[in-house]
Amino acid sequence: MSVEQPLWQALTAYRVLTLLYALGLCVYSFDDYDHPIGAVVYMAVLTLWTALTFRMVTSAERCTRRFLVGDLGIAVTGILLTPLVDSHDRIAEGTPTLPSIWTMGAVLGFAIKGGWRWGASASTVVCAANVIERGGFAQDTVHMLALVWVASVGIGYVVEVARASERTLARALRIEAATRERERLARDIHDSVLQVLAMVQRRGAAIGGEAAELGRMAGEQEIALRTLVSTGLVTRPRTGDGTEAAADPGALPDADDPPVAPCPPDPERSDGGPCDLRALLAPHAGSRVTFSEPGAPVLLPAGVAGELAAAVGASLDNVRVHAGEDAHAWILLEDEPDAVMVTVRDDGPGIPEGRLADAEAEGRLGVALSIRGRLRDLGGTAEWISAPGQGTEVELTVPKASAKKAKQKGEAAR
Repeated sequence: MSVEQPLWQALTAYRVLTLLYALGLCVYSFDDYDHPIGAVVYMAVLTLWTALTFRMVTSAERCTRRFLVGDLGIAVTGILLTPLVDSHDRIAEGTPTLPSIWTMGAVLGFAIKGGWRWGASASTVVCAANVIERGGFAQDTVHMLALVWVASVGIGYVVEVARASERTLARALRIEAATRERERLARDIHDSVLQVLAMVQRRGAAIGGEAAELGRMAGEQEIALRTLVSTGLVTRPRTGDGTEAAADPGALPDADDPPVAPCPPDPERSDGGPCDLRALLAPHAGSRVTFSEPGAPVLLPAGVAGELAAAVGASLDNVRVHAGEDAHAWILLEDEPDAVMVTVRDDGPGIPEGRLADAEAEGRLGVALSIRGRLRDLGGTAEWISAPGQGTEVELTVPKASAKKAKQKGEAAR
C-alpha cells in the first residue's frame, strides 16, 4: 500500500464528518438566516455532491484535477453565497460560512494530490473568497486563513517527502534484487567459466607457441568477465557494421533517474543526452590494463563522454607504442564535485624531458591533437607527469561546467 493511502482514507472520513457538522450548523442557525431557503438549497447541493463524489477521494488515481477544481468551486460558491443568505451583523460577528470547515477538505485534496504548491494555490483561492465574504481583513478571519494556508502547505510537503521516500525504497529494493541475481550469476560463473579460462591461461603459457597466445587471450577474457560480474556494467556488443547493438533488455531502469542515452561510438552522432562514462572505459580493461571506477554512474553529455573516452584510448595507444607490449597500464576514473578526472598511468620507461615538445615541432601531432586537442575543445586540460625509468602518468580533466557548455553548443549546432 502506498504511504499516502492513509491520507486519502483520512480525507474521505473528514469530508463526511465536516458535512455533518455543516448540516448541523445550518439546522441550528435556520431561524437566524435572512434567506433560510437559500441555505437549505446549498446544503442539499453540498450533500449530493459529497455523496456522488465519495469514491473520488479514496485514491490518487480517482482524484482527478477536474474533480479537484469542481470540489473547490463548490466550496468557494458556498463562501460567496453566505452574504446573500445570512445577515450582515452575523457575518461581522464571525458566523461560519455555509460550507464551514468542509472547505478545508477541498484544499487538502489539492495538497495530497499535487503537493504543497497545489495546496498553497487552493488555500489562496479560499482565503480570497473569505476576505470577499467578510468585506475585509478581520482578526478572526486572518487567523483562520493563516491556519488553512499553513495546514495545506504542511500536509502537501509531508506528502512530497513520503512519495520521495517511497521511490527511494522501491529503488533500493530493485537494486537489492539485481545485486542478489548478480551474486548468483557470479557464483555460477566462478565455478565454471572463470576456472576454465584460468586453466587455459596457465596451460597455454606452459605449452608455449600458439597455445601461449591462446592462453593470453583467455586471460584477457577472464579479467573482462570478472570486471563485468563485479561491476554489473554491460558493454553492448558491436554489430557487423560497427554500430552498437540494442541495450540489455534485462536492465532495471529507475523512473526517477534522468534518461541515460546510449553511449555512441561516434561523438559526432551523439544526441547530447547523459551517458555513463564507465561504460565507455570498461572495455579497455584487460590482462595488461587495470580499470578502477566509482561505484555510482559518472554521467556526462554523450558527446563529451565519447571525446574523453577517445582521449583515453589515444593515451593507451601511446602506452602500447612507446612503452612496449609488455607494459602494464592503469586507468583511474574519478567523479569530483566540479570535474571528471581520468588518470592513465603505465610502468614503461617514461618520457625524456622536452620530448613531447620536440615531437610536436617535428610534426608528430598524436599527443597534441588526439589528446590535448580533444580536452581543449571540451574546456578541459591534459597534463603529463613522467620521468625516465619511472613510467608516465596522463591526467585528463573535464570541468562539469565546461561539459554542460559543450552540450549546449552541440545542441545549438544541430
